[in-house]
Amino acid sequence: MDAVVPTAFSFVPLAPGLYNSPMLAATYDDFERVLREARALPEPAEAHGTLAGALCSSRDYGLIEWLHEILPDDSPDEAALRSSVLQSVYDTMVRSLGNDSDFQPLLPDDDAPLSDRADALSSWCQGFLYGLGSGTTGDPGKVSVEAGEIIRDFTEITHVGVDAGDETEENEVAFAEVVEFVRVGVQLLFVELAPARGEEPEPGAASIH
Repeated sequence: MDAVVPTAFSFVPLAPGLYNSPMLAATYDDFERVLREARALPEPAEAHGTLAGALCSSRDYGLIEWLHEILPDDSPDEAALRSSVLQSVYDTMVRSLGNDSDFQPLLPDDDAPLSDRADALSSWCQGFLYGLGSGTTGDPGKVSVEAGEIIRDFTEITHVGVDAGDETEENEVAFAEVVEFVRVGVQLLFVELAPARGEEPEPGAASIH
């Protein structure tokens, strides 16, 4: 697996296993189970990425908007809204975006095959790009050169995959680096798009520039 080379910023890679932080209020398995029961359209990682992208792009993107995006048209909103898991995933995302130490993409646990985790990361980035483009900030393509490079790198990550049987230590390290790249990239895009959302960046927030 070839890690995507960050072009707009540098980062300190996480050790393998740290990308699914225990600070996340809901586990991937919990989220997957609830989405399956609700007959959700996207896979869990893609649904989580969609939420992150939409919140980067729109200040007023609420839980109900997200559920309308990921659940079938005939799915009862009342039942979904009663799900503590979906509420927790949404609340955790809102709280953690802009807080570099808390935000993590929600991916399968470390004991899942690397090929499954790589596919999930690809789906997460696909969802993020979709959510970013579906917000209310106008044209999300009107961003700085550096932000545009991050978005292009995310597009490349949607094509990343690991063949079954290639679960080497080298590939584990490369995967952890790509996950950290995504984690930091989302935070920087969230700060970059704050004015477009009608918000002021938090004092001391990390900047692309």
